[in-house]
Amino acid sequence: MRVLGVDPGLTRCGLGVVEGEARALRMVAVGVVRTSSGRDTGDRLAYVQDELDTWLDRFAPDAIALERVYAADHVPTVMTTAQVSGLVLLAGARRGIPVTLHTPTEVKAAVSGSGRADKAQIATMVTRILTLDEPPRPADAADALALAICHQWRGRGAMRQELAAASERARLRSVAGA
Repeated sequence: MRVLGVDPGLTRCGLGVVEGEARALRMVAVGVVRTSSGRDTGDRLAYVQDELDTWLDRFAPDAIALERVYAADHVPTVMTTAQVSGLVLLAGARRGIPVTLHTPTEVKAAVSGSGRADKAQIATMVTRILTLDEPPRPADAADALALAICHQWRGRGAMRQELAAASERARLRSVAGA
């Protein structure tokens, strides 16, 4: 199974693709989509969407693991993160790819064993799990891979249910269009 992990953000959106079964995982690709805060928000979102579409076309994931947006003290950051999350949810829905949201605590616990792990611990564990030569940088890239790993290890049952539901939605669309 191939999973695209997305650490949503408008300035830096981490993307990481992991594939494999159970504990035998390998990194396929990792990167960060960057946008300048000096540009119009709509233009920035369009750029992130274009890059996301390119990744979906190139790597054809079976599932998308998205970090769940949580309330923080800085409302503008939450807003732009939520906007990027919406792009990911829409892209998955349009392509029939199940999108599962994972909390930061859930991801940290899955990858490191502690829901309170810091960024350095997550990067270290991602490096070990995927047998990489060095930690992915910046942290957004490591976080995206951690999301994909978490989904591989924790989201398989939920993914099977969502794949069945997505298949049924596609069938209903084709019947309605016929």
